[in-house]
Amino acid sequence: MLYSSRRGLRRPLLLAALLGLSLSQVQAATLNIGTQGEPASLDTARIGGSVWENDILGDIYEGLVTLDPEGQYVPGVARDWRVSDDGLSWTFHLRDDAKWSDGAPVTAQDFKLAFSRLFTPENGAVYASLFYPIRGAEPITKGEESMDALGIDTPDDHTLVFHLNQPTPYFPTLLAHIAASPVPAHVIKRYGKDWASMEHITTNGAFTPVKWVSQDHLTTVRNDNFHDADSVSLEGVNFYPIENRNSGLTRFRSGELDIVRDFPPARIDALKEQLPGAVHLAPQLANYYFALNQRPGHPTADRRVREALNLAVARDVIARHIMGGTVTASSSFVPDGVAHYDARSMPGMGPDMKARQARARRLLEEAGYGPDKPLTLELRYSTTEANKRIAVALAAMWKPLGVKTQLINAEGRVHYADLAAGKFDVGRASWVADFDDASNFLGILTSDAVKNYGGYHSEAFDTLMEKAATTQDLDARQDVLQQAEQQMLDDYAVLPVYIDTSRNLVKPDIEGFADNALNRHLSRWMHFKNTQ
Repeated sequence: MLYSSRRGLRRPLLLAALLGLSLSQVQAATLNIGTQGEPASLDTARIGGSVWENDILGDIYEGLVTLDPEGQYVPGVARDWRVSDDGLSWTFHLRDDAKWSDGAPVTAQDFKLAFSRLFTPENGAVYASLFYPIRGAEPITKGEESMDALGIDTPDDHTLVFHLNQPTPYFPTLLAHIAASPVPAHVIKRYGKDWASMEHITTNGAFTPVKWVSQDHLTTVRNDNFHDADSVSLEGVNFYPIENRNSGLTRFRSGELDIVRDFPPARIDALKEQLPGAVHLAPQLANYYFALNQRPGHPTADRRVREALNLAVARDVIARHIMGGTVTASSSFVPDGVAHYDARSMPGMGPDMKARQARARRLLEEAGYGPDKPLTLELRYSTTEANKRIAVALAAMWKPLGVKTQLINAEGRVHYADLAAGKFDVGRASWVADFDDASNFLGILTSDAVKNYGGYHSEAFDTLMEKAATTQDLDARQDVLQQAEQQMLDDYAVLPVYIDTSRNLVKPDIEGFADNALNRHLSRWMHFKNTQ
């Protein structure tokens, strides 16, 4: 039977006849993607902040602004926009043909409701702070103001006006984030908090979900009401959460998966030789680090302990031998390559490892640790082979200092929930840029940021970040942001390990997949050569 965008399976034989293709070609028009995990929710206000949520939610929702294959910002639901002369108001005009998967029009009110839910304190949205440039957003999220203070107006169904606290030239790029996607007000009115369940979910992206088997797969089909549905050649996209990178590679080799959104980095040389047309390795605005819990009762609350742990880590060894040379060892937090910025460096990270280890021992002794009182740490990491090997390597590098490290692993969603709850001493984390600006990295370490897993608090750092937010001159703003990064590095706020790259396996017969610095790839742009 032929199914709609809401149910069932399309009739392959009918499609084959209509398109003049073989049955196997029609079946191949469904894209199978191996992701690094599964989303915490399909409700944009309740997502967990994981990288892989971009893969799924980016396909099923579309914001005012979206991304093209090269990662450039282009109009999405908005057909155009303009900014006021003082830079404080942005007006977006919605396209007339934007619809939800049930055929209802996408309205300005749908976007305002989405932001209202994002800033509702009870929702605890992890990305709320990303949109604090909007007037009223921060005090509302903190419970200090009512929603009436929100600086978003809807003069009519197709016009949305944002009023900002200060000029924010990069504001449109924020609106390409999945958390800025609209929500179907008419569905939420009817079903309340259950609106995002498989029985009721309604989306406005190129694809819409029809089945979700937790920890196995999520099935989406083409949304025939999408405004650009005629240019979407894929019949659907299936997402498979695969945390074991070797398993993902095996399933890719067998033909079960068309795209795998990461692969074992240590196998890069063999993969280039065996799958030369499939390996995609590209620079990415992303870091890999370990959060250091600075809440009372944790040994890492002591700056001397944090410095000692950082000094003892041989980052170049991890980059070369565990990550196969696919990444760049770094003691910075902001990656090189971020626009209008020069990354800072953590002090004391010179090449003389013996001298670094000697200082690390002295610091631990000063902090009260030694043979009679060894430093004991709980290190948590999310389940991948590379993460496990890095965690084991850190424990080995700290062992000569007398540190006893207990390793605890969990699947991604559980791991990040534990980090958010502060259940760790040292916790594996990473950050992939939402937009190309140093503030996107540094902003997650401000005292009130949800993603500040370690609870880092520095009045000097917070003050610098606040100053950067109101500094309009780009050169002066760069200087302030660089001071802020140096401050947190001087505090040994985190344990940075490397600047990441994007590692993808893509079948050579897929077109429309382009490497880009954000490592964002919308399926709407992709097609198989034999079905275009």
